[in-house]
Amino acid sequence: MAQVAFIGLGVMGYPMAGHLVAAGHQVTVYNRTTSVAEKWLEEFDNDGGPELCVAPTPAGAAADADFVFACVGADKDVFEICLGEEGAFSSMKEGAIFIDHTTASAQCAQEIGAAAVSKGLGFIDAPVSGGEAGAVNGQLTVMCGGDAGAFSLTDPVMQAYAKSVKLLGDVGAGQLTKMANQICIAGIVQGLAEAINFSMEAGLDANAVVDVISKGAAQSWQMENRASTMIKGEFDFGFAVDWMRKDLGIVLSEANNLGASLPMTALVDQFYADVQKMGGNRNDTSSLIRRFRG
Repeated sequence: MAQVAFIGLGVMGYPMAGHLVAAGHQVTVYNRTTSVAEKWLEEFDNDGGPELCVAPTPAGAAADADFVFACVGADKDVFEICLGEEGAFSSMKEGAIFIDHTTASAQCAQEIGAAAVSKGLGFIDAPVSGGEAGAVNGQLTVMCGGDAGAFSLTDPVMQAYAKSVKLLGDVGAGQLTKMANQICIAGIVQGLAEAINFSMEAGLDANAVVDVISKGAAQSWQMENRASTMIKGEFDFGFAVDWMRKDLGIVLSEANNLGASLPMTALVDQFYADVQKMGGNRNDTSSLIRRFRG
């Protein structure tokens, strides 16, 4: 089993690091809020299990690790935990591999990847999809960019919390694939919100409508997992509107760089802005229906 570090114990990172423990790895964690790291240690540190500890800095967590995983908020956080004064790159041993599960820009991944190579380190950008439930259940989809050799070493470790792990190209390819993922989600959730609202306005039983159409070509993960809660007006199921808008901002910026047209994505981003104005910042992404139903 490997010596690993995990930086960032948020909604996703907390259970992901726990799955690494369950797989038998020795895990050192760092979190900006120390009390969260201490809570994690208390939850997962069992007698007879792998050695676990909490480090005071990213550098402290990464010092002896073969693999350093991170899942933080945004580009600036990735730069800080990697290249800051007490960043992981200052202490990682030569040949160690940094795996970034943050949803960030492709440019961030490429710059961090180049810095890693200059220090004799491996780097994989590896954003994930599956939300909080996927992290808790160890059923995440991991989209990777980087060197094939580094990926082959890292893949077996990531299997601890994944149902699918795939290398899609050089550094940055993982982030670009995650952008495509978010484009799809934005359109699907908006379509589902409109369909449910249409059904209600037509006087139909929305649950019955969803039950029928979910058996045909309209079926989707969002329909199977979020339609019933959208109908009930319940929006406390993981990935928040604030984070979706962050992601869509990355998508739209990259599309501008590429000269790619994303009219639907731009429109749905503004619909999410409407939800924020309604106070729905921490609602999950299915809350687009609030624009119709309040």
